[in-house]
Amino acid sequence: MDLDGIKEIIARDETRVLELKKTTGELVKGMQSLCAFLNTDGGWLFFGITPDLKISGQNVTDSTQREMAHEMTKLEPAISLPIQLFDIPERPVFSVIGVHCDGAKFGDAPYTYDGRPYYKVESTTVLMPRSMFEERLRRSNPSRFAWESQTPDNLHMEDLDETRIKGAVAYGVDRGRMPASAVTEDAWGLLDKFAMIEDGKIKNAAAALFIKRTTSYPQFLLRMARFQGTEKNVFIDNMRVKGNFYELLDAGMAFLFKHLNQSGVIKGLRREDRLEIPVEALREALTNALCHRLLDSPSGSVGIAVFDDRVEIENTGHLPNELTVETIKKSHRSYPQNPIIAETLFKTGFLESWGTGVQRMMEACKNAGLPEPEYGTDGLFVWITFKRPGLDTNSDTNSDTNSDTGSDTNLVTNLDTNLVTNSDSGSDSNSDTLILSAKQQEVLMFCMVERSSRDILDHINVIYHNKNIQKFINELVDAGLLKRTIPDKPNSPLQKYVKA
Repeated sequence: MDLDGIKEIIARDETRVLELKKTTGELVKGMQSLCAFLNTDGGWLFFGITPDLKISGQNVTDSTQREMAHEMTKLEPAISLPIQLFDIPERPVFSVIGVHCDGAKFGDAPYTYDGRPYYKVESTTVLMPRSMFEERLRRSNPSRFAWESQTPDNLHMEDLDETRIKGAVAYGVDRGRMPASAVTEDAWGLLDKFAMIEDGKIKNAAAALFIKRTTSYPQFLLRMARFQGTEKNVFIDNMRVKGNFYELLDAGMAFLFKHLNQSGVIKGLRREDRLEIPVEALREALTNALCHRLLDSPSGSVGIAVFDDRVEIENTGHLPNELTVETIKKSHRSYPQNPIIAETLFKTGFLESWGTGVQRMMEACKNAGLPEPEYGTDGLFVWITFKRPGLDTNSDTNSDTNSDTGSDTNLVTNLDTNLVTNSDSGSDSNSDTLILSAKQQEVLMFCMVERSSRDILDHINVIYHNKNIQKFINELVDAGLLKRTIPDKPNSPLQKYVKA
């Protein structure tokens, strides 16, 4: 490029991709603008052109060029940008100094000048907000800068629920995702296998999955509400639960079972969970929200909103840049926001891989005669919406009469009663049919890992006499839905129960 080329560029005045300085007396401000170009759309920085577009140039000495080269070393990451000199024919000893750079690409590390990041807002050079800088750092090197990979000094093994760790591993072994030898490993060794240990310190990912107390992690929050009607004006039920991934998953599914029309049926040895929206679709959506949420912000959370006509599950964060609300419904690869957490949940059987979850949710809704779920995002939250079937939902009750015309059994499901069989309800069907109460459904969800009877009692939050809670549990054991960890000693004080 020559002087005529410069004249064409500056004819457009200072813009997002052009910065003019009279002399290198404004070198610091010029370098700030160059940093901003690197972080935005690129551009030209010229010294020797006045704000009124007069090409005056300046006397460029060896000292001038050394000073510029020195200031450019303050750009990080290090970058080599040629300093170009453009002669001014009518002023033989004067030149225009020009530096050009390309703009930022997705995944590039953000640039700083003298330790500070800058970017362009139209023609103005401004300091980059911390949130933007940190987000670009994460994108440039997710494994290093991601929140889940950080190792806080105040996180120790005693802060984690080792029973929860081993229970998740046992479930992964049962699902064939982990080798049988994993059940003999200690908790520290298991965390190391999950890539949750670095330099002898525990990563935040372990806290998200296994923390006992959430005092230092306010973002481990699940908001749940049942709203009256179709707007967020009046709520019938409102809950906030803090906890690790498994506790929030338990609480969220229990809330959905509480507020959606439901029934549970056992035919022979096979159990069918029946919910007006398929259980597997809701569980997948909630698991995804808890796994892929943005965990950096203390104000982050996951939300469940139940309306008369729909259910919405939302989480803080954004869709991967490779996907949109339309393309996410098509076959795609997996782009986890928190890959360490996602890989652990895959190994322990709580999450599928390869981006198949959305397809399976769509298929489950289709099989249930429901519209496919819809995604939405506003850049701060991502949400999925499930349409409820056209039922009378004006009265928020969990007692529902469900007649399966044409099936081999006519089921009348009262979800506030205990487990009953066809013979209990007067049916003359020869099939083995058991109808589960809402609390029994909650217990089965809760017992994905080993639980004592006291754990179960505390979870369902109902006051029973010990003999009654044991009867409640024994019915599930007899039905083959729960199994004892010490089967040959049913009354052992060490007895625990886990989903069969």
